[in-house]
Amino acid sequence: MPANGAGRGVTRRQVVAGGGVAAFGLLAPRRPAEAAAKAVPITVVINQSPWFDSFRKVVELYEKDTGNKVELDVNPFAGSLEKQRNSVRAAQGQYDLLVMNSGWFAEMYFGGFLEAISDIDPAFKLDPDIYTLDNTVYFDAAKKTMTPSGKLMSVPIAPLIPLTYYRGDLYKEAGLVKAPETFAELEANAKRLNKPPRRYGIVQRGARGPASVSYDFYPYLYGFGGGVFKNQAAGDYSVTLNNEAGHTALDYYLRLAKEAGHPQTASLEQAEVIQNMVTGKAGHIIVVVSAWSQMDDPDKSLVVDKVEFAVPPHAPGFSPGPGLGHWLGGIARNVPDDRKRAAVEFLRWFQTADAQLAYAKAGGIPVSAATYRDPISQERKFRWMKPLSEALPHAVNIYQFPEASEVISILELGLNQAVAGNLTAVAALNSMAGQIHDVMSKHGYKTGVEPPLR
Repeated sequence: MPANGAGRGVTRRQVVAGGGVAAFGLLAPRRPAEAAAKAVPITVVINQSPWFDSFRKVVELYEKDTGNKVELDVNPFAGSLEKQRNSVRAAQGQYDLLVMNSGWFAEMYFGGFLEAISDIDPAFKLDPDIYTLDNTVYFDAAKKTMTPSGKLMSVPIAPLIPLTYYRGDLYKEAGLVKAPETFAELEANAKRLNKPPRRYGIVQRGARGPASVSYDFYPYLYGFGGGVFKNQAAGDYSVTLNNEAGHTALDYYLRLAKEAGHPQTASLEQAEVIQNMVTGKAGHIIVVVSAWSQMDDPDKSLVVDKVEFAVPPHAPGFSPGPGLGHWLGGIARNVPDDRKRAAVEFLRWFQTADAQLAYAKAGGIPVSAATYRDPISQERKFRWMKPLSEALPHAVNIYQFPEASEVISILELGLNQAVAGNLTAVAALNSMAGQIHDVMSKHGYKTGVEPPLR
C-alpha cells in the first residue's frame, strides 16, 4: 500500500466502471428481515489496498440487496488518514463511516471523534461469530482501555495479520513433512531450502517505512514471549523491548537473514518480499494474509498452487504472536443522525454470515468465524482460511494509545539499522527502548524501562 501522498479521493462512481454484482459471480445473500432497513445514502472513506476490490464488490451487493446507497471515497494509505483527520475535526463531517487502520484507530477513540455504535442503536449487537481482534472494537473512555466492558465503537472490516507462506512442493522434495510450528523448525527448514542465489530459504522485510520492518518483526518478538510494553491493558507502559526475550527475538531475526535469507534484506519492502515468493526465489515468507491471492494468480505468479499457509511460528512455551494490521469501521460523531443510523445499517448487514461468505468469494478476508467453518474453507483456493482462523485468536494489538506513530518511527529506524549491520542487536534494542521510554514519559504515561542489555 502507498505510504505517502493523499492524492485526490476517488469516489465509488469513479471506481466502478461497468459490471454489477452478477458480473462477479456473487450470490446475493439471503436478507433477514432485520438485516438492513431503508436508509439515507452514506459516504465511506477507505484506503486503496489489495483487499479493496472485494470490499467494493460487497458494497455493490449491499446496494442491490437493500436499495440503500453507499459512496466510496478511495485514497492512498496516508491520504485516507489525512481525510479522516480533517473530516472528524470539522463542524460537520464529510464522511460517515471511517475505515480505520490499526495504526490510527486509537487516535479516533481517544479523541472522541467516533459515536459508539451502541449509542446510535442500543439494539445493535455484534454477531457472536465476529472476531473482536484483541477487543479493539471496544473502548472504555473513562479508563482509556480497549475492553469488552467498554462501548462498541467499531466493526472489523479486514482482519489482517501475517501468516507463514511456504513452498509445499519444495517441502515434499526435501522430505519435510509439516509446516514449521516453532522457530527452531522454521530456521532448520529455511536452511534446508536455502540455495542462493537461485533461491533463499526465507525472505524477510528489513526496510524502514511508516510501518514496515517493525510490523514483520512483531510475530518474532511476541512469539518469543517479548513485547514492546509491559501491560498496556492495565495502563503500564513500562518498556520491555530490550529484555532477554526481545534480545532473543532480534538475534534470531538477524541470524535468519544472514544464514538463510536475502543478501539485501535491509532494503526489502513488503512488495519485494512477496515478489520473491511469486517468482520462486523464496522458500518461506511471513507476510500479511491479504497477499494470498497473488500466489495463485497466473498473471503474477510462477508458483501457482505450490504455496501453502501456516500459523506464524513460536518458541516452546509461548503462543504465536501475529501483530494486528487490521481495519475497523467506525461512525463519525460529527455527521447527522440519519447518516449515523444509515452507517449502522450497513455494518449490521456486513457482519451477517451471508454477506461475509460473499466477501470471501469476492477475494476478501472475512471477519466472521462462520465463514471459516463454511465448506468453502475446504476448497483448495481457500487453503489459507484454516491457518488464519487458528491464528486470529492469538492476534496481538500492538498499540493501544494514540501516539503510536512516534513509537513506530523509532522501531523502524532502529530495526533497519540492526538488519543493515549498522548497529548490534544489543545497541539497537537499548537505543530504541530508551527513546520509546522518553516518548511515553513526554505524553504522561506510566512508564519505565529495562536495565540496558550488556
